[in-house]
Amino acid sequence: MESPREQVTLQTLPNTGWEYCIILFYNYVRIDEPSEYRDVLRAKCIELGITGRFIIAHEGINGIGETTVPQMIEFCNWFIADPRFANTHLKFSQSPGASFPRLSVKVRPEIVSLHLGIEDFDPNETTGQKLSPAELHEWYTSGREFTIVDMRNDYEHAIGHFVGSVLPSLSNFRDLAGQLDSLAPYDDPEKPLLTVYTGGVRCEKASGYLVKKGFHNVYQLDGGMVSYMEQFPGHNFLGGMYTFDGRRVIDWDGGNHIVIGRCEHCNCESERMVDCLNPMCNRQYIACAQCDSDINDAYCTNECRAHGPAVKSDGTPAKPRKDKVAVMQS
Repeated sequence: MESPREQVTLQTLPNTGWEYCIILFYNYVRIDEPSEYRDVLRAKCIELGITGRFIIAHEGINGIGETTVPQMIEFCNWFIADPRFANTHLKFSQSPGASFPRLSVKVRPEIVSLHLGIEDFDPNETTGQKLSPAELHEWYTSGREFTIVDMRNDYEHAIGHFVGSVLPSLSNFRDLAGQLDSLAPYDDPEKPLLTVYTGGVRCEKASGYLVKKGFHNVYQLDGGMVSYMEQFPGHNFLGGMYTFDGRRVIDWDGGNHIVIGRCEHCNCESERMVDCLNPMCNRQYIACAQCDSDINDAYCTNECRAHGPAVKSDGTPAKPRKDKVAVMQS
């Protein structure tokens, strides 16, 4: 949505035929009383039947939520009526109506956990140049030389990524500081370095962090990968896109893309993302249905298999894993 200050209507959505939808947004803006706004936001979400996850901090807000289309439209107009959030980039996608089991609205020190401590900064003051999806598409079609650095976690890379992406080894966003040496060879004043993330929230901080560390010609994809795929579905992207909800993997081409994910046990093609059965690990990884159905292969490693799912660290019985399988959503 190019003009979030305007009223959200059915025509704002990419498709007017949806029954349910998911909203994804963030905004780095000063919130003086995060706990107070948490209570206000939670009450509104409950009123409109919204499930999902929302994080509020002094530095801003980061959220993803799901409900019916009419209720989502009402929520969006209520949300952007607050002057602090009037310019928030709202991103919409279709949903099955059961992507989130519950509502979580929490106050945190950061809206994304980079854990910079005394090195922390305001991305409104220091961040990479914003590149629109249309501009990135033109870079690809014109053959311009540039470097994409994917700021998502490594298990997200495994499902899909932009063509030609550099894929840092990130288990969490806070691992970025330890990847500076590996990214240094891509720092070229004559060649743009573009950071990308699903919805863009990490790139505000990640691109700014690279700028503060002396990197040159740093850009960020405005609106994130979701915004690019809405405008150019399936273009210059390999595989599907991981999501932190019940869908697990989505695409924009009706499932016609080339699968690049590989089962960690047998190396066959798969986009079936599951959690390790060992509750002390719970690592997300790709496992095909055949491997995951065998109790001997329901763990990500032999070490996790040896420990098994019998008890948690507090001695209580571990609950069976809920099967979190990717559902393709066009």
